[in-house]
Amino acid sequence: MPRSGIPAILIVLAFFPSAIHPQNSAVWKDPSPHTVHFVTVKKDVRLEVLDWGGTGRPIILLAGGGNTAHIFDDFAPKLTAHNHVYGITRRGFGASGYSSAENVPDRLGDDVLAVIDALKLNRPILVGHSIAGAELSSVANRHLDRIAGLVYLEAAYSYAFDNGNGTNIMEMQKLQAPQPPPPGEADLASFSALEKYYERINGFRFPEAELRQQRDTTPDGRVGKYRDLPGGAMLMSLMMGTKKYTDIPVPALIVFANPHSQETWVDNNTDPSVQAAAKTYSATLTALTDRQEKAVEEGVHTARVITLPGAHHYVFLSNETDLLGEMRTFLARIH
Repeated sequence: MPRSGIPAILIVLAFFPSAIHPQNSAVWKDPSPHTVHFVTVKKDVRLEVLDWGGTGRPIILLAGGGNTAHIFDDFAPKLTAHNHVYGITRRGFGASGYSSAENVPDRLGDDVLAVIDALKLNRPILVGHSIAGAELSSVANRHLDRIAGLVYLEAAYSYAFDNGNGTNIMEMQKLQAPQPPPPGEADLASFSALEKYYERINGFRFPEAELRQQRDTTPDGRVGKYRDLPGGAMLMSLMMGTKKYTDIPVPALIVFANPHSQETWVDNNTDPSVQAAAKTYSATLTALTDRQEKAVEEGVHTARVITLPGAHHYVFLSNETDLLGEMRTFLARIH
């Protein structure tokens, strides 16, 4: 989840600190109904894999930049009625290990394939949020026989699809959005309080387990400092788009938030300067997103492209019901 002050679309570049340990409290327990496994993909690199259970074709959820698989703690159980649902925490974040890589998109894609092999999964559906679109496109373009379909959740930007007609994500990085007030002392009194802070800012909550992946817990139970992470440099490499993907050669559902949510704190703010800045930012971001969405629609005729107006970058949290309906329709057609 973003530190306060990071525009929604820029989340893919937000290098959120993580730690080697999945949570820093001996008392608190993650209420999400998953088991935790570790899959070794390379010497000294074990990936955290969450298993929410379920029946049917397997789904693998891949988090956006800086997040861990726990970002799906509330969303994943909604998919288990018809699918067996897993989540992978990318190397360099949360409880997963880390070693550097030269070819980052393919290395991360190979990590996903290693988990598929270890769990003996037969042609799963990959669902990726934000920067995870690069992993989806890497796997699909190199090993299309290993997967049955892809779902891009605000993830089909230039790092995942770039035919030269769309918007380079770095153009979006240059935009200046109005910044929300940071969490105060009361908001940092507990992780439950921090959950409520993000709900006031965004209009929805982040799972507490994910918040605990991002920040330390102080001895008195307060929210501590952001954790250091080793995987941040990989995200920058993905953002720079050194490897271009011009095709998505498997069945795909592609979801864009457009126009993006102004966030609850903006809607409730009466400062004219904030409203003016938000309006300018939104208009520019919408135009850039329009361009990328059109490029995807024209370049990938086999994909189903969905637009959710007013959704947040974390579309699976802000528009859960809408997204679940679209995903169930898509998944039912996969053979």
